[in-house]
Amino acid sequence: MDSGEFSQRVRDLLRDRDMSVRAVARHLNYDHAYLSRVLSGKQRPSTQLVTGLDQLLRANGKLAEIAARVTPPTVSPEIAESPAITDRILRLNEAREADFVQAIRETSHLLVVLDNELSGVSIAEPAGRAFKVVHRRLGAGDYDPRYERDIQSAAAELAEITGWALFDAERDGAARRFNQEALFLANLSGDRSIALLTLQNMAMHSEWRGRNQEALSIARSVLNRRRLSPRVEAMFRMREAKGLVGTGRTSDAVESLQRARSLIEDGNDVGEPDWSWWLTDREIDGHWGHALQIAGDIQKAIERLLQSAKPGCGVATGYASMSSARLAQCLLDVNAWRDAEDVVSALVTAAPGISSGRTLRLIGHVAKQRERLNGAPTSLTDTLEHLAEKLDEDPFTL
Repeated sequence: MDSGEFSQRVRDLLRDRDMSVRAVARHLNYDHAYLSRVLSGKQRPSTQLVTGLDQLLRANGKLAEIAARVTPPTVSPEIAESPAITDRILRLNEAREADFVQAIRETSHLLVVLDNELSGVSIAEPAGRAFKVVHRRLGAGDYDPRYERDIQSAAAELAEITGWALFDAERDGAARRFNQEALFLANLSGDRSIALLTLQNMAMHSEWRGRNQEALSIARSVLNRRRLSPRVEAMFRMREAKGLVGTGRTSDAVESLQRARSLIEDGNDVGEPDWSWWLTDREIDGHWGHALQIAGDIQKAIERLLQSAKPGCGVATGYASMSSARLAQCLLDVNAWRDAEDVVSALVTAAPGISSGRTLRLIGHVAKQRERLNGAPTSLTDTLEHLAEKLDEDPFTL
């Protein structure tokens, strides 16, 4: 039984009852991003979520019945039986015609699953190797021309995933090349959705490298010329804001962030691309806090970063870990020693499970602050030293 039956049934019930995914997530106290992944078929629902949805949507046990028939893995049975990414690359070499498209899509899906579920594992190298196989076959014309646009579209998605992974690993030159290749293939195939996602990645990459006007230009090129869904517009408003604050226009940046937040809160996820699940109010708050940190408004930055990192609930991997590192830095800057120690302690726990080069660099910068603190309690400096030790640990030591 395909997990799509469960997600489709839930979506039908939501439509019939005029309920949004966000409202359901709030009611059941689940993360909106997790619920979106479940409803797009990318993640298997937990037993607790199935029960909660069944009761909330008054499905009389039907959802639990469907979920019981759903195949457990989050990827296809074929992938589950042969999970090694090297096996997927071999299939890319051997697959023919329509199977080639499917092989590329499955490889991309597996890479996304690995990135989401095992955040301590970098997918940059296997993603790059997989795309090189596809790139070679595209250049040689080693495929049936009838499937050309489908192959180009699937290849664009794989290149976009690779570009993102390389960016997160701080391999800037390679990330730029793969982003450009992804955009080229997306435009060639007419895949507007992947083109938008790639442009978002390119704006994010430019901002991270300090090319703020470039990031702003990319964001506005999309906002000014295209009709966008609410969630996608929010994404580019967020990129616009980061470009604005980086060029000294803080008040304009705050307006863009307010717009992004309202788009997310008012949206109902109908017609949104599957890949947009990761944009949540917590993500926007994290970028908002960072923007305020850049502008020097540390107290307001702390308020926003607290919402993104939620340190009382532990430090999640992903953007929440990045927000936690920025929150720790802000707390140290204002000598809030006790609060800073709580956040740093959470980072000590989280660090071994983080592979993101960008996040680890931010955490490393926090750890080095022990060398300059004046008047900080010994417990805080000891915790910062412990954090530095965690970052230096051999990942192959058990």
